[in-house]
Amino acid sequence: MADNGEQTKALAASRSEVIVMTLLRVAVGWHFLYEGCTKLMTPGWSSAGFLASSTGWFSGIFKALAESPSLLWAVDQLNIWGLTLVGLGLMLGAYTRVSAICGVTMLALYYLAHPPLFGPAVGPAEGHYLIVNKNLVELFALLVVMVRPTSRLVAVDPLLSHWWVRMRTRKAEAGEAVTSPTPSVAERDPLGRRAILASLTSVGFLGVFVINVLKKHGWASHEEDQLASKLKEKVPAEPGTKTDAVSGATIKEFTFTKMDALKGQIPHAKIGDMEVSRMILGGNLVGGWAHARDLIYVSSLVKAYHHKWKVFETLEMAEKCGINTFLTNPVLCKVINEYWKERKGKIQFISDCGGKPKDLTNRIKMSIDNGAAACYVQGGTADRIVQLKKTELIGEALELIRKNGLPAGIGAHKLATVKACVDAGFKPDFWMKTLHESNYWSYTPQEKCDNVWCDNAKETAEYMATREEPWIAFKTLAAGAIRPSHGFRFAFQHGADFICVGMYDFQMVDNVNLVLKVLPESQKRHRPWCA
Repeated sequence: MADNGEQTKALAASRSEVIVMTLLRVAVGWHFLYEGCTKLMTPGWSSAGFLASSTGWFSGIFKALAESPSLLWAVDQLNIWGLTLVGLGLMLGAYTRVSAICGVTMLALYYLAHPPLFGPAVGPAEGHYLIVNKNLVELFALLVVMVRPTSRLVAVDPLLSHWWVRMRTRKAEAGEAVTSPTPSVAERDPLGRRAILASLTSVGFLGVFVINVLKKHGWASHEEDQLASKLKEKVPAEPGTKTDAVSGATIKEFTFTKMDALKGQIPHAKIGDMEVSRMILGGNLVGGWAHARDLIYVSSLVKAYHHKWKVFETLEMAEKCGINTFLTNPVLCKVINEYWKERKGKIQFISDCGGKPKDLTNRIKMSIDNGAAACYVQGGTADRIVQLKKTELIGEALELIRKNGLPAGIGAHKLATVKACVDAGFKPDFWMKTLHESNYWSYTPQEKCDNVWCDNAKETAEYMATREEPWIAFKTLAAGAIRPSHGFRFAFQHGADFICVGMYDFQMVDNVNLVLKVLPESQKRHRPWCA
């Protein structure tokens, strides 16, 4: 009786182990398969950013892969189909050991590309690791799956094995040469119904997976395809953007112009002793300050898009395009310094020192301490100071900036602010003044609106033509309401020496190519180039 009891416990323990191991295998397979499917369904997905930002011992190899278009394409395909096939194998329990080995190899490469070693501490939030990270944990989980296979339950492997055995048996009975040993009588016995049903259960997991992926990514429909075609007819896409289909309420596929289509680099000019690219990368989108009228969710969406690595990719792309200056608020000093340190970036930044007038001095000091190449009193802040009749604060700010050896500027949304500063005798090293036309449909000037930044473009151009200091025009696209092909040309032809443009990484090559086209066309203008 004791022996029977021990056997019953051992059998129960064995079944529990198989169930747990099966759940572990399916869970890891689900993760792999979803990663592969997501990359497959994401237009333009590339591993370039992940490879280019590699750290650790083998970073040189990974970065070299990112720099070669042919190798990068091969790596992308291996990632997409490797994740998908390994995920399928693990979920179905098909060639489980081979799938686990391939999965371990992929996870090891991911880990080596970004090993969580002894970098700067960034707090206890989830997603920060020391030596052990998710890739390493999942790698060890697959090692367990590899050495303790679960082919006895919820797996296709028994069916595959039985099919292979029967095929060898037929060959042996037909007198054909069989390279592997002849199967035994036990191996030739057909699988029982219970065993077949257990093997096919794994297909149920795959069905659940497919249903959930479709729920998450949207169900394709004939009506949506028709709607997409109608939209393409009525609303032409921007150059470099191609709408292919709509697979859900908010999903549009598009392609964008890549670096190999770049026609040159942005030319530079001087502000004092500082060399600045004619087009400056604006920081509003990177920082999440999206002027989206009454779409209150957009700022959060923009922040989610611009995670640290995406910011690094954007700054790196800007430098490759010849854009050597990033203009932003001092709250982004930390990420800029990390970019300089981790990616060896050289892009300089102009700090707008925005905020409440009483915080202006602290913002300037913070900017200088964190490596700003130039500082200026942000437009909204300067407008407020002039409105409060405390214009002397702007003069004190200019003096503090120059005392630390940096070019000092004044920003303004309102032309009255520029005039007040000139009347006060201030002569900054550069002006930051808005410039855009009023020919877009949402142009409705009113108090405290978020859709108009220059309500007198003609008067602004005429007045700025009397100024000798370099002029950086900003809001030239009215926060996305004006097409770049028109906004850039208007700004340069009406006197701007530089334009500050907020843009996503996928817009950068088109914007640079456009500026290269517009600049020669803008040589004949009323205001001489001041930089």
